Amino acid sequence: MSVRTAYIRSVGRFLPERRLTNSDLEKMVDTSDEWIVTRTGIRERRILEPGRGNSHMAVRAAQECLERAGVEPEEVEVIIVGTVTPDMMFPATACLVQKELGAKNAWGFDLSAGCSGFIFSLSTGAQMIESGRYKNVLVIGSDVMSSIIDYEDRNTCVLFGDGAGAVLLQPCPEEGYGILDFMQRIDGVGGAFLHMKAGGSLRPPSHETVANKEHYVYQEGKQVYKYAVTEMANVSVKILENNGLSGKDLALFVPHQANLRIIDACAHRMGIDRSKIIINIDRYANTTAATIPLCLYDALLEDKRVRKGDYLVLSAFGAGFTWGSILVRWWEEE
Repeated sequence: MSVRTAYIRSVGRFLPERRLTNSDLEKMVDTSDEWIVTRTGIRERRILEPGRGNSHMAVRAAQECLERAGVEPEEVEVIIVGTVTPDMMFPATACLVQKELGAKNAWGFDLSAGCSGFIFSLSTGAQMIESGRYKNVLVIGSDVMSSIIDYEDRNTCVLFGDGAGAVLLQPCPEEGYGILDFMQRIDGVGGAFLHMKAGGSLRPPSHETVANKEHYVYQEGKQVYKYAVTEMANVSVKILENNGLSGKDLALFVPHQANLRIIDACAHRMGIDRSKIIINIDRYANTTAATIPLCLYDALLEDKRVRKGDYLVLSAFGAGFTWGSILVRWWEEE
């Protein structure tokens, strides 16, 4: 009996035109290009123009994705948007995307898992394909991090950027390929170290919360780094072991782009070198849920580093704490 799997049929992306460089940030806060590059690997990040929301980026990434696949919006059945920066609390970004895209036959929802948002969304979409109920599932990772960053806080403002990436999932035509496995975890202990203090039902917006800058990202970097280095590496190694593979079998590691040191630590644990890693943190910084699809776009279309039969591991770590990995064996028409 054949096993139905999902595969990534197509990718798309949207990157704002404005570039915010380390040199620009030197004029805004007490920091330096050398300090930022040494500790994070980031040189610049993209910033969405004022008056635009998350759905603007998500729609444009989705449009490119569908155009590349030759699939009409009406054929899309499900839209999943991984994000922590929706246009508004409700309706869901997926609803706004569905309307603007013209995907009149689709339903959908947003998925909030911090920087693991796309990984969690992708595995959710894959299971919908595996169920046999759907044939076209659109998965988007999109975040306007500049909307929740305090540009007077040098500890966080250097880390994040804006961007969106999308993939189209379809049933894989050939057995043994596509999204083969996933592992995902959460640990609420991390909530204390990376969160937004206000804006929800516990602390609704008020003069006090605004004055105290509680609507911005709060992060205790050392704690986040410690957990990320350990757990992102653990789950990446484990998913290979569970499938009888090791680092030598891997063609490409697609890690969340939060910090170059975290990426290197994961690669060391997996027994792979830089030649097997896709890295774009230097150009885009941490775009939260968009980092993995933006990396896939670069690997597939810019660098052309992936061929049929290649094994890929996608891995992320984010607020919550949330983390996970996905094992893919790449399929494409020859």
